[in-house]
Amino acid sequence: MPKINLLDRETAELIAAGEVVDRPSSVVKELVENAIDAGASAITVEIGNGGVRLIRVTDNGCGMEEEDVPKAFLRHATSKVREASDLDRIGTLGFRGEALPSIAAVSKVEVLTRTKENTIGTLYELSGETAGLLSEAGCPVGTTVTVRDLFYNVPARMKFLKKDSTEAAAVATLLDRLALSHPEISFKLIRDRETRLSTPGKGDLLATVYAVYGNDFGKGLIPVECTVGHYTVKGFLSRPECCRATRSMEHFFINHRYVKSMTMLAAVEESYRNHLMVGKFPGCVLNLTLDPAEVDVNVHPAKLEVKLSDERGVFDAVYTACRGALERMNQAVAVRDVAPKRHSPFEISKKPEAVQTRMSAEEYRKLASRPEALKNCYMERVEPPKKLSVPPKEPGAYRLQSGAEERYVQGLPPKGTGYGASEKNAENEKREEAPAPAPVLEREERSAPVIHPVKVPEREALIPPQEEPALIKEEIPQARLIGELFRTFLLAEEGDRFLLIDKHAAHERINFNKLLKQHREGMVERQLLLSPIILTVSKELYDTALSHGEILSSAGFSVESFGEGCLSIREIPAILQNESTEDLVLTLLEKLRTGNLGSAEDLFDDLYHSVACKASIKGNIASSREEQEELLRQLMADSTVRNCPHGRPVMLELTRYEVEKMFGRIV
Repeated sequence: MPKINLLDRETAELIAAGEVVDRPSSVVKELVENAIDAGASAITVEIGNGGVRLIRVTDNGCGMEEEDVPKAFLRHATSKVREASDLDRIGTLGFRGEALPSIAAVSKVEVLTRTKENTIGTLYELSGETAGLLSEAGCPVGTTVTVRDLFYNVPARMKFLKKDSTEAAAVATLLDRLALSHPEISFKLIRDRETRLSTPGKGDLLATVYAVYGNDFGKGLIPVECTVGHYTVKGFLSRPECCRATRSMEHFFINHRYVKSMTMLAAVEESYRNHLMVGKFPGCVLNLTLDPAEVDVNVHPAKLEVKLSDERGVFDAVYTACRGALERMNQAVAVRDVAPKRHSPFEISKKPEAVQTRMSAEEYRKLASRPEALKNCYMERVEPPKKLSVPPKEPGAYRLQSGAEERYVQGLPPKGTGYGASEKNAENEKREEAPAPAPVLEREERSAPVIHPVKVPEREALIPPQEEPALIKEEIPQARLIGELFRTFLLAEEGDRFLLIDKHAAHERINFNKLLKQHREGMVERQLLLSPIILTVSKELYDTALSHGEILSSAGFSVESFGEGCLSIREIPAILQNESTEDLVLTLLEKLRTGNLGSAEDLFDDLYHSVACKASIKGNIASSREEQEELLRQLMADSTVRNCPHGRPVMLELTRYEVEKMFGRIV
């Protein structure tokens, strides 16, 4: 057996540093997190050659005293943890006391710092843990840490670094996440003397999202703000029509710490069930606030992986918050949100401040003679839309504020009051004062759909049932049917909106919701066939039908054996037409045979997708005027019909302003 040797301090420090510092972005992460813990309101990161040649992090935090500067570079020296019990409630981003000594072990470090109480700062230099002189220096309040020649003394680590552009991209990605987790801090990234990121630092998360990811991502978001028990979920979700082909835009934070949480990811994607196209994933920026004692961040040196003491509670809280936000969306999808970017007429955006309006030469000459009048030819900044906020001490209530009117509503706010909802015009306000028309649908009462993502035995409901508040009285919007387009779409007018409706998608969603509601109530409505349908199938499908009879019965089918290889279908769902039954049953049996449908909920969702699709109005087939009017009435009566079960939009909206804009009636 080889002799056991005790490693010298320098070798041990290099090994320990490899757990914390593996690339330039690791250095930036540790230094910026220290700056955040120091209470900084402005942080600037400057890198050169991807961070290998230069990393400089400057903050305006509390700074360090002169005697504490050398201590900060000793391993396991920290100001954030004093005793073992502090590890149970970690409220800071850093706490191990390993970052600075690990960085100093593999680079040349210079620290310049000053506290508010001192009039002169401190300069401290290190090179591979070889400490230099501690001297006085002039500097502003805060700390500046400069790291040069990363891995100069560890060539084995240096050769595994990627190209400068790749390393710089990793640093930029890190700064994006830190900026989203702390919108109250102004972040700036300077790469090779060029500013690549600058956030306002005003505490506005949406403004930070725009600064980080731009308009394409920011304009497709809806707000999320909900408190469930002692969990608070706040942030933004992307609308279903703005989702992407990858999960790269899903960002999760716990107590403002960026984490990779499969629990939160699963909750978000579950909330989009039956609202997304296949292969699309939502984008989000969500922060979960909970008691620090319920999350263990001391799992991995990178602190990206955490352990939750109540993952079920976290799932329920995130799911409830996201589902509520999706249900508060406007029913119609704006045309500009789904039209390709090359279709510039649909890009009707508000003009920014100080953008001159169009005028004739004669008008301009008149204004030029009066300089003070030129001020009127600039567009005014449009006030932000009304937002929902949760008042303190009432976590289940939403405050609806619009102008001087303010009221509190228990439960979920009504449709159209979230971010992005259009302001109601005078005509709509008059409609609210008018008595509600009599319901025109088959069902007499309309209640919000109850979502049960996963049944948990012996667990209280997340939100207790509450009565509809008397001060909010929903009424069915009155839309005027214009006609049918291409035998596939309905054209309608409602107030100042022009509506373009996909007949099949709308009817499919209405049927799907009806089937889900009946399923949750215990049984899908059926119709008994006067003459049973005899279906000859293969031996495999025959065995599948007999072994899955209970599932088929729950879906609304009564399938019995009619001899070897033959099936007798005696009952079918009430919404289904007889001519669609044979093909549909064969499709369902094939899906059951393959067994790739996942959980029981996934199974019934897929079955009801197929039934609703077959039972719905088909595209490219003309409908009678009565059918068109009935479909329009059902659609306007159920505001939850926004996307078909496959995720496609049901109704597109074009406002009068946008139409007049396209025709040049408004400039």
